[in-house]
Amino acid sequence: MGELPLFFKLFMGTVFILVVGGFLHVIVRGLWVWSKNNASDLVTTVATVRDKRIHVWGGSGESSANTEHYVTFEMDDQSRIELPVREDKYGLIVVGDRGELTHQGTRFKEFHRSIQS
Repeated sequence: MGELPLFFKLFMGTVFILVVGGFLHVIVRGLWVWSKNNASDLVTTVATVRDKRIHVWGGSGESSANTEHYVTFEMDDQSRIELPVREDKYGLIVVGDRGELTHQGTRFKEFHRSIQS
């Protein structure tokens, strides 16, 4: 059996570099976001819940589906931030709720709803 053709070597080398590069990109970006959030101040502000959404992905064949939950908050200065929220917290938050939002960068910490009388 002879040596592999040059085209095949170049093609497989390119595919290998793209796959490894993709993995490295995901890892570096995740570490960058994680460190940026850790370096951010813990902020507590009055906010109103403006919207909620879920993103479902995967789930074909033998694989299970993944669900991500997001809540959009609006602060008193009219700025908005959408944060990923754990499922157990997501179910307790209702659009229109007003209260104290605590977050660190893009990391949701907690939301305490104000009870209006």
